[in-house]
Amino acid sequence: MANQKPNPDNRADNVDRLQEKVTNTIENIEASHDALRFASEEEKRNIEKKNKRRNQSLEAMRDEIKDEARHQQY
Repeated sequence: MANQKPNPDNRADNVDRLQEKVTNTIENIEASHDALRFASEEEKRNIEKKNKRRNQSLEAMRDEIKDEARHQQY
């Protein structure tokens, strides 16, 4: 185990991976909107809280995509 080397920092596909995460998160938000119709009041509150966190994550991921795109241009 002492001979193990860390993996090199390969950021070439970070934008693509982040964009896929954004797409998946948006799909989860849309699916949760459908679930709201059948949810109890407590479940609705939990879904709304989770969607708030998802939207915050979306904003952070989009900022990171911009940073990564700038990094790849150098």
